[in-house]
Amino acid sequence: MVRRPVAWVAAIVLFVEAIGIALLNWFLGVVVDRQDMSLAGLDSDMMSVSSKVGGLVFGLYFALCGVAALLVAVRDRAPGLFGRILLISAAVVHGLLGAFTVGLVGWGAFVFMMVALGLIVFTLLAFDRGAGPADAAPGDGAGGKDGNGGTNGTNGDANGGTGGSPITAPPTPSAS
Repeated sequence: MVRRPVAWVAAIVLFVEAIGIALLNWFLGVVVDRQDMSLAGLDSDMMSVSSKVGGLVFGLYFALCGVAALLVAVRDRAPGLFGRILLISAAVVHGLLGAFTVGLVGWGAFVFMMVALGLIVFTLLAFDRGAGPADAAPGDGAGGKDGNGGTNGTNGDANGGTGGSPITAPPTPSAS
């Protein structure tokens, strides 16, 4: 299956981004500190410190998103609620950063952001919470008794088994 390797790659990309964004903001903070200039009367020391702190916070955020993707890859199952929220927010951030980087940095940065976005979205969609593992069979898989007293074979609908009522398609909407 391809979903575990994609989750691994997404985790690695998020960790690389965490380190990169932290180092970039730290470098910008050092540059502002060495310039000793103000922007519209702002204190250069405050701009330097806030750039460094912002880079560390943003780097920790991406690292936490990387941990969520890493847990998905290791466990081979969908993330929990907190992990899902983290990965969805990371996808939104990558979409916004991609939109900004195409004008500010160039198409290469845009492609990188879109690849990262695709990896995150694929990780979220490939590990659907409603679906179990593809190879898992209902019940014990041996055709014996299930937990409800019915059988798992072709007569599973008898005695409360797994057969149940057939699934019908929802009504089609009218064109009026």
